[in-house]
This record gives sequence, C-alpha cells and structure tokens, in this order.
Amino acid sequence: MHCLIRNGQVLTGGQVKKSDILIEDEKIKEVDENIDYPADEIIDAKDKLVIPGGVDVHTHMNLDLGKYVSIDDFYSGSLAASYGGTTTIVDHIGALEKGASLKKMIDHYHDLADGRAVIDYSFHGALYEVSDELIDEIAGLYRDEGVVSVKIYTTYSGKLDDDEILRVLKKAKETGTVVCVHCENDKSIEELRKEAKEQGNLDPIYHAKTRPPATEAEAINRLAYLSELAGYPKLYIVHTSTKEGLEEIKLARKRGVKNLYCETCTQYLTLDESYYYKDGNAEGIKYIMAPPLRKTEDIEALWQGIIDGDVDVIATDHCPFYYGRDKSPYKDNFLDCPGGGPGVEERMEVVISEGLKRNIPLAKLIDLLSYNPAKIFGMGHIKGQIKEGFDADIVILANNPYTISQENRHSNCDYTSYEGFVSNYKVHTVISRGELILTNGKYSAKEGRGKFIYRKF
Repeated sequence: MHCLIRNGQVLTGGQVKKSDILIEDEKIKEVDENIDYPADEIIDAKDKLVIPGGVDVHTHMNLDLGKYVSIDDFYSGSLAASYGGTTTIVDHIGALEKGASLKKMIDHYHDLADGRAVIDYSFHGALYEVSDELIDEIAGLYRDEGVVSVKIYTTYSGKLDDDEILRVLKKAKETGTVVCVHCENDKSIEELRKEAKEQGNLDPIYHAKTRPPATEAEAINRLAYLSELAGYPKLYIVHTSTKEGLEEIKLARKRGVKNLYCETCTQYLTLDESYYYKDGNAEGIKYIMAPPLRKTEDIEALWQGIIDGDVDVIATDHCPFYYGRDKSPYKDNFLDCPGGGPGVEERMEVVISEGLKRNIPLAKLIDLLSYNPAKIFGMGHIKGQIKEGFDADIVILANNPYTISQENRHSNCDYTSYEGFVSNYKVHTVISRGELILTNGKYSAKEGRGKFIYRKF
C-alpha cells in the first residue's frame, strides 16, 4: 500500500519547505520535491502545513483514584487525541493494591489499553512505595517490557520520602531509566490546606493559594540535588507550572546537573488563576488540578523558557472528570474535588496557534510537541519526525481559524478547558502508521488499531 502526500508545506529537517511524502505501508519511504510514483492514494496538501504527529507523554486514561475514575478510557481518550493531531501517547499508570509488583501494574494497563486504543501508546511505570523487590523490578521493566520510564510523586498518598527517592534514582542511573517526578512539597501543602479548612477558605481560588509556587520550586530544587547524589540519572520534571520552578531547573543545569528535563503543559501556557473566579465558584471548580493554574507572569516565564530552550516538552496531564457529576458538587469546597482536567485534543492546535503568534518558529514548537518527547522516552528512532524510515505519523493542518467549544470535542468529558479559544489552525488530516484515520472531519480509525510501543534507547 502506497500513499503520496503532495504539494504540502512540510516540516522536515527543522525547515518548512514545499515537499511530497511517499508512504509505504506503515513507514515514510521518501521525502522530496515532486515525487513521481503511482500511489494507491494521493492526498493534495496544497496551502497546508504538514507536520509530524504529536507525541503526548503525560496522560491519565482510566486513572482510578478510588472514589473517582478519570472518565476517558484508552478508546475515548486516544480518539480525542487523534482528532487533535496526536498520534502517540505515553500514559502514567495508577496504583493497585499495596505491594503490587510493577509488572502487575503494567499488565493491568495492557488489559485496559490493548484492543482499545486507536493510536499508538506506551506506559510509564510507577512507584507508589519502595521495597527491594520493586527497586529490582525497574531493570526488568526496562529490559523485558519496553517500559524505560517510571513515575514517582513527592506529594499525595503514594509519595516517596527522600531516602526512597534516592534509591530509585540510583537504580535508574544503573539501568538508563527515565524518572518522572511530580514535584510539590507535601507537608507544606498539607499545612496550608489545613489552615484553609479551619478558616473556611474553600473557594476554588484557595486551591492555588494552598499550592503556591514555593512548594513546586522547593521540590524541584530537592530532586536536582538528589539527582546529583545519584550520579545524574535521567530526571524528568513533569508539568512545571511556575517561574520559580523553571528557575530552579535553570540554576541546577547551570551548576552542572546533567540529564535534567523540563516538561510544561498547555494549561500552564494559556490559562491563569483568574479562571478560578469564573462565574463565581461554579465555573472555577473545573480548573482544580495539581499543580494549579498560576499567574500571567508564570505563563510568560514559561513561554520565555520555550524560546530560550529551557523547556523540553509540552504535554497535557490529561485527566478528565465529569463537571456535572464529579466537580460541580464541590464548588464550595475545593478540598473534596477530584483534581485533573481534559486537554489531550487541544494541545497541538492551541500550542501551535499561541506559539506562532509569539513568533516562535514552528520547528521549535514541534520539537516540544513531537520530537523531544519521542527522543527523551525511547521512541526517537521511529516517532516525532517526518523522516525516511520513521513511522508514517503525519498531521496536515489547514490555516482555518475556528473556535474550540464543547460541541466540537471528542473526549468523554462534558466540558473543555479551552472553551472559546480561537485556534488559527485546524487539524484536517491525520495519518497514523500509514493509515489515513481522519480527513476533513471524516473519521475512520477502528477501535484497537493502536499498537503498544516497546521503547528502547
């Protein structure tokens, strides 16, 4: 099976230029001007941007929090992702019973995702506790399961203490595993939330006030020094949201901390804490997530970090819950509201629109949306670029401004965090591993066509 994309403005090799792309089965066979080949299917991309499919390395499908479960599964969540131009996700897995092995958790997620996802996917391992057996399993995940990354937390019930974190980092240094860390100072947040409850400060804005920038910055600082003690394993800070947090990453790199990666998310580049006041508490409760939305100065600092090369990846932390059922009942008590929001569909269009408005080159934006996440997490040999031999994951964007609204979303969620946002680009065509799954609003991907990616370095 051969498909030929013709006349597009193709982003390849860090440049946008008029090119054709020949796809043979699942792979990109050739990228050149004026390819002459009797393809089975020809797509005319004249006047359109042709970019690599998005790689979102921070999602939470089917995340079970006990009382709540995130309401996108691997079918609905991957479908929404593909509508937005993302062709690969790596999901942060949830906990099982105490003492459950890492392999058992990964096997459970295979049960959830295999035969369901419409795009390619993988998982991050997760350590919610530490034991000799679990530490030893990190090597097995890397070697046998193709899972080359693990997630740890410095807050929530599954948080690790510093000695436990150091053990994980040391083992990761041995194996080459990437350690993803949710960085917030747990005890400080616990005290601030206790004070808020005692004082009756339970409106949504107090979610932000009880998780101030210092709680993120302190934890990032601490992880950077622990990384130094462990010999500089691959340390990946997830969802960096503050100017102070980014500054800690910059300072750590300046003093010699190696293999330190910075992720931020779409919401921290576009939404500020004023959203907690929207329509009183009623709308504000939608934006309960951790870390919380920040100030405009934090947004500007993160964009500057993108320009300066301090930010490596833009992901989503997609973790939706129903507004009407799960969030709205707690509009007057943020403490009991499940944390998380939708975003897997909006990322590519929103970031490209906002980034180009700021005169950031498209190539730099796609590095953060596709190439860097693929490279950092062991997929850089097949994903994230339009290049001969790579998987044919390709997105065609039309310069067709439109307004994002709940009516044109595809997640199970009953709201979008980006309601009313005008995107200057709209996903027109999506090709996943050589298969045309979306074109001009017509969707054809079958449930379960996505493949698990065995990642490696």
